[in-house]
Amino acid sequence: MIEFYTWGTPNGRKISVMLEECGLDYQVHPIDITKDEQFDPDFLKISPNNKIPAIVDHDGPGGEDISVFETGAILIYLAQKTGKFLPGDPHKFTDTMQWLMWQMGGAGPMMGQAHHFRKFAPEKIPYAIDRYTNETRRLYGVADKQLSQHDWLAADTYTIADIATFPWIARHEWQGMELEDFPNLKRWYDRIWARDAVKKGFEVP
Repeated sequence: MIEFYTWGTPNGRKISVMLEECGLDYQVHPIDITKDEQFDPDFLKISPNNKIPAIVDHDGPGGEDISVFETGAILIYLAQKTGKFLPGDPHKFTDTMQWLMWQMGGAGPMMGQAHHFRKFAPEKIPYAIDRYTNETRRLYGVADKQLSQHDWLAADTYTIADIATFPWIARHEWQGMELEDFPNLKRWYDRIWARDAVKKGFEVP
């Protein structure tokens, strides 16, 4: 059994989708970030950066408990645990990792800033809105170009790079993006959204 600490955000949904895709048994523990529950001392023992999501696997390496925080680390851990969605071939492994890092270091943070300044900031700051909306549009273009030549972001197969990226693209309206402007990305988006595990993952918590 995996204990899964999460909330209904793109980062949380990366892991709920992965758990569903892998068919793993898990128990959900909602961490309401609107009430600052991520700062609870018990949660900080699992996630030192006071961010969701995090997991505790009671059947970790050697059969011992292990806790993992940060979505990229969790995705890699679960992929290696199950042997799914992370190719073993060195070239395909590297391709998957670079697109996962593209999401972790670029797409997620920039789109998250677009969310904040467009939707949540108490003061509308045109410079910030333009900066992060424009960078989000550029990143959509990067993905669209990649998907003009490939069915999936990496390794010509469905991987943790796709699983990591999809929940952020699912918030395209928050980012001021129209998927119709990126036809290759939209085709990829529709293909992923058709997966039952993705739909189930989006219902968690």
